[in-house]
Amino acid sequence: MTHALELASVTTLILLVYVYLLQINYNRHVSRLPQIRSQQNKSSEENRQTYLKSAKALYNEGYEKFTECVYRMANADGIYSVVIPPKLMPELRRLPDTVLSSGKAVADFLEVKYTHIFAEEEIVAHTIKADLTPALVRLNPIICEEVDKAIQADMPECNDWTPVRIYGVLANMVAKVSGRVFVGPELCQDENYLEAGVQYTIELMDAQRRVKNMRPFLRPFLADRLPEVRQLRKREKMAIDFLRPIVEARLEGEKTKDWKEPDDLLQWFLKRRTEHNLDSMAKLAKLQLGIIFTAIHTTTMTATNIFYSLAVTPEYIEPIREEIREVLAANGGVISSKALQEMERLDSYMKEVFRMYPNGYISFLRKVLKGVTLSNGQYIPPGVNLEVPVCSIYRDNSFYPDSDTFDGFRSYKLRKAEVSAGNQGVSARNQFVNVSEQNIGFGYGRHACPGRFFAVNEIKMFLARMLLKYDIKMVEGVTRRWANIETGAECMPDGSKEILFKKVA
Repeated sequence: MTHALELASVTTLILLVYVYLLQINYNRHVSRLPQIRSQQNKSSEENRQTYLKSAKALYNEGYEKFTECVYRMANADGIYSVVIPPKLMPELRRLPDTVLSSGKAVADFLEVKYTHIFAEEEIVAHTIKADLTPALVRLNPIICEEVDKAIQADMPECNDWTPVRIYGVLANMVAKVSGRVFVGPELCQDENYLEAGVQYTIELMDAQRRVKNMRPFLRPFLADRLPEVRQLRKREKMAIDFLRPIVEARLEGEKTKDWKEPDDLLQWFLKRRTEHNLDSMAKLAKLQLGIIFTAIHTTTMTATNIFYSLAVTPEYIEPIREEIREVLAANGGVISSKALQEMERLDSYMKEVFRMYPNGYISFLRKVLKGVTLSNGQYIPPGVNLEVPVCSIYRDNSFYPDSDTFDGFRSYKLRKAEVSAGNQGVSARNQFVNVSEQNIGFGYGRHACPGRFFAVNEIKMFLARMLLKYDIKMVEGVTRRWANIETGAECMPDGSKEILFKKVA
């Protein structure tokens, strides 16, 4: 017994020494990377608080100073991430997942240890790429029908100028429309599903922010006790209880001769359950919650930003509206996939809003699993999270001339110029869904957001229908666009604000 205890003690000591040496080696390599002046000679907590309050300014400072090399940035966790300039993005994009992990970086960002959201499941990207995106042409009429029903049900009459808290309205509508694709026609209207969809999105971000605002060394002891985190555990149980009878009925139905397979994401997941070890109701529930969060949260934020911008740039409404009318007339009045692609002014406006008001200030999140030596000789040690400053790239005049000026038809004019020059094949690179070193709001490389095609189609449908039906303007006495809420690298529209809608005469 004594010998066993001694052996355990020695083993523990060796492990602690090993971890300590790894940390020393990690700190040594990270400390060799340059650092912005605003974060020099300050404590970890000082830098963390500055980051939470002024992340965009810090990224802009680093972007201007370090154009040829990576640099370190103390982040909301009080540790360093490594920021990548556009010049070095292509070589990092080519590295395999065994070297750079997208899932593990997102897990760190969303505090998965406490929020429990699934951030690394291959089944999600696989199913979206293999099943959802190819099905959009087939599903678009169904999605459009749900958009029409959602607008009818959730928008007020607006016979005169009517204040609408559009963020909440959009969240409900997006939950219904996305739910039609995720769980089918009956369940997407279920009040329990809709309540879970909208509230889980809010609850997850509330929990993530509370954890981020907590000092890192306290998180292992106190994070699970936060009311916001406890609410997520309740929401998970509710999702399991909701999905269980539905999944069990589908699994039983598969055994019958007259079984008609549902055409939705839940069924596509079930078809791949063995391949991806989706072997419990808890896993399936968390998977659905993760999909709901991604779809509702990002789609609602993007659409809200567009409506807030339309309210202060009314000169764009009629040209976009006229294009929508022309496209629909040429496509038999149907918002088909082809019609959506032909709405180039609308696409350009959406892209410009996304440039000026991205859903976050960083992209291309990757966790380094194996040390990387860059072409410029810099070494990035394992354990570091990489990121690219979206906010700085989108305001780079070499990529976007006169970048501080909002030009809703910026991309539209570029596309027309390419066509006039006989470059029809490359004009598509100016589409909203396209990703490149200059357009990274949807990510970059092989892990760029796989659901962006569905999300952009959905937003376009809402905008096309609502711009034909309503005029939009700011509330009386307000001339400037509603400011977004910024916390660290997060940037989102203020959901409490109202804009005015009135039915088109």
